[in-house]
Amino acid sequence: MAITAADVNKLRQETGAGMMDCKKALTEADGDFEKAKEILRKQGQKIADKRADNTTAEGIVLAHVSQDGKSGKVIALACETEPVSKVADFQNLAMAIMSTAVATDATDKAALLATPQADGRALQDHITDLMGKIGEKIDVASFETVSGDKVVSYIHSNGKLGVLVGLSNTNGTDVTEVGKDIAMQIAAMKPVALDKDGVDATIVQREIEIGKEQARQEGKPEAMLEKIALGKLNKFYKENTLLNQEFVKDNSVTIAQLLDKTSKGLTVSAFKRVAIG
Repeated sequence: MAITAADVNKLRQETGAGMMDCKKALTEADGDFEKAKEILRKQGQKIADKRADNTTAEGIVLAHVSQDGKSGKVIALACETEPVSKVADFQNLAMAIMSTAVATDATDKAALLATPQADGRALQDHITDLMGKIGEKIDVASFETVSGDKVVSYIHSNGKLGVLVGLSNTNGTDVTEVGKDIAMQIAAMKPVALDKDGVDATIVQREIEIGKEQARQEGKPEAMLEKIALGKLNKFYKENTLLNQEFVKDNSVTIAQLLDKTSKGLTVSAFKRVAIG
């Protein structure tokens, strides 16, 4: 059957796909709109499969804190190139993903991507559709949640880095400003854990081995290597765990001391740092 410009435009309005893609899909489907939509969806899946191993070093990070300030979510929607990260459809998709996370209170990526949208199809299907339209890999690179007595969020100016900080034992004190300071500290200093107890055992062992090898290269006696390595490990904790780090705005205090000065007993219960690229 003849495919009219009106038919092509109607399919384009319904799917967001390009004019030529819509025309080809309608032609292949002999004018059947539902079949044409399925063809376009398969096109997106083909692109997703083909580009599955491609690097996604661009994109957008969004954060949301609940109205009561006690929980927060951060997502990173990644793509391959910077121009795509600026496209309205891509940014609208990121906002739709966040809206879904908030509406469903999803707590993990798998559940989030499986959430049905208004048309009954899963969120992941809509991401795949946009891959077909744009022609490059799109991926929810990160989805994290944090809760606490007070949650504060921070998005860096480049839009590719976000932080959530959960504060506990606020004791009625307004801790918004110190929360922002700590979020920016996390963004800049990249702590690997809250304190030494939170550092993964494999990282601890790696740092001990590095410390031993450095001491060995310096000609230190074998009997002293373990002690020297443990000393270096303590330095690692100071530099790489949040509560032990020096505050970047005032290195005379650690983050733990800054919190205690703000309100006795105030501490960070959890944090998440999400970055693209």
